[in-house]
Amino acid sequence: MKKIEAIIKPFKLDEVREALGDIGLQGITVTEVKGFGRQKGHTELYRGAEYVVDFLPKVKIEMVLEESCVEQAIAVIQQAARTGRIGDGKIFILPVDDAIRVRTGERGPNAV
Repeated sequence: MKKIEAIIKPFKLDEVREALGDIGLQGITVTEVKGFGRQKGHTELYRGAEYVVDFLPKVKIEMVLEESCVEQAIAVIQQAARTGRIGDGKIFILPVDDAIRVRTGERGPNAV
């Protein structure tokens, strides 16, 4: 099993969720996060005062999948989240040793 963590722009969340659903994937966790990469924030003007926004709002999507589904999920996330501009996000793939469903005690892929 693998865990996919994708950090994307917030307005792309619905597109990514729908695209994952279209290929039959379900069970995602979404967290609102803030951060910056190469774009290093930006400057905004508020009531005549200029200030720097260091941390930009992003959305972090997490899902655990069987290895056979990972490449398809990555391709779908990339396609749905891409705007072509800096700050589109990152996708991380991590190994998962085990998973346990709390309610039933099922383990491994059956728990996902």
